[in-house]
Amino acid sequence: MSEQPRQPRRRPAAGGGGKPSGQSGNRGGQPGKPYRRPQKDPVRMLAFEVLRAVDERDAYANLVLPPLLRKARQDENFEARDAALATELVYGTLRRQGTYDAVIAACVDRPLREVDPPVLDVLSLGAHQLLGTRIPSHAAVSASVELARVVLGDGRAKFVNAVLRKIAAHDLDAWLEKVAPPYEDDAEEHLAVYHSHPRWVVSALWDALGGGRAGIEDLLEADNERPEVTLVARPGRSTTGELLDAVGEDSALPGRWSPYAVRMAEGGEPGALEAVRDGRAGVQDEGSQLVAMALAAVPVDGRDERWLDGCAGPGGKAALLAALAAERGAFLLASEKQPHRARLVEKALAGNPGPYQVITADGTRPPWRPGSFDRVLMDVPCSGLGALRRRPEARWRRRPQDLEGFAPLQRGLLREALSAVRIGGVVGYATCSPHLAETRVVVDDVLKGRGAGAAPVSAELIDARPFMQGVPALGDGPDVQLWPHLHGTDAMYLALLRRTA
Repeated sequence: MSEQPRQPRRRPAAGGGGKPSGQSGNRGGQPGKPYRRPQKDPVRMLAFEVLRAVDERDAYANLVLPPLLRKARQDENFEARDAALATELVYGTLRRQGTYDAVIAACVDRPLREVDPPVLDVLSLGAHQLLGTRIPSHAAVSASVELARVVLGDGRAKFVNAVLRKIAAHDLDAWLEKVAPPYEDDAEEHLAVYHSHPRWVVSALWDALGGGRAGIEDLLEADNERPEVTLVARPGRSTTGELLDAVGEDSALPGRWSPYAVRMAEGGEPGALEAVRDGRAGVQDEGSQLVAMALAAVPVDGRDERWLDGCAGPGGKAALLAALAAERGAFLLASEKQPHRARLVEKALAGNPGPYQVITADGTRPPWRPGSFDRVLMDVPCSGLGALRRRPEARWRRRPQDLEGFAPLQRGLLREALSAVRIGGVVGYATCSPHLAETRVVVDDVLKGRGAGAAPVSAELIDARPFMQGVPALGDGPDVQLWPHLHGTDAMYLALLRRTA
């Protein structure tokens, strides 16, 4: 796997599908057999369409899949189980894509980068059915070949058939023994293949997590699990009791840590709930809820009237902060640089009972005066490595050099946040990434004035752990790193800082 680092599949390849390893490459027809028109399978066609959008347009599956499912449901023959299977095929294939690439590479006679991207998508879908589901092997191969006939043509369908039959000869455990190096020889590559993460991501997560093999394996496994849908009942506008009743007692559970959270344990469509449609509740990971709650819980001396969310899009944390601020009669300014994301913030905050304003502004060149706010949340743009459960394709798009692009922005936003807050006020620096270069290193650099033209900032770290009451395994502090395998949340990071001069 290390010889073929993950590459986007949208580039057309020279040479088409390639040949299965050990095959002659004869793709001729069978004389005497009448031609049979390929049959379209709506479930697998839908899954293939999503994968192509992910590859060709850098789309995210969680944005592409729902409208396609809504359209498919207009056909009365498309049942709930079909939607569930399509969802599993899409997300299962994306999560295990690195592992399946290694298996497919062992079954063809050329590097994967020389196999047409659409062919790879069909092969990956087939590999997931064979190695990651309970679909019988003969049915998985047959359905995948039929899909290939529809979207690729009969010639390349024969190639797909030959490769998938080779894959079907072994189960996942046997393939992993074949394609992954022993842990003792190369621990990071072993984990990368076994748990379908790029090697550099494995290394970065391991550094941030610390500890031995068990912890990192638990984390990587958690990244490959389907996350629950978590709702937030916005204070003063809805209650967890209302959401539990609306979802149904057989399908909903209270949140683990947040008093405003409800987990849709059996899945379901959040948009079907009246409170969500009205904006009185929303979809929000518990980690994000905890970050907003912690910032609101820190004591501040004197005035507590003006709050700022400096990177507010798409609006989930801003909506919770606005509701918490309203309970105290405080005003929230929600600022977002991108106009389309600012519109999402406006939608999320619409109907909030307290005073608020949404503006489109760059947090590194803010329009507000220094020292204007009592509380500031700066949830900075980042690599998103903390949300790989929800956006599995992100692990294949990100590169180590991407972090270099985020670094100046993250430091600039934190410096401006500390400038925006008054002396004695508090700043929450948050990011949905556990990568040390986006978390502790950023905070340390800003506090110590590292970087071109930077000066030390008069602020002190506050122990964030007491403001996440009841949440275990928060480390040594003073900052907090949440983890999917320990807390059931995205890997959110939070540092709380008080301005001292």
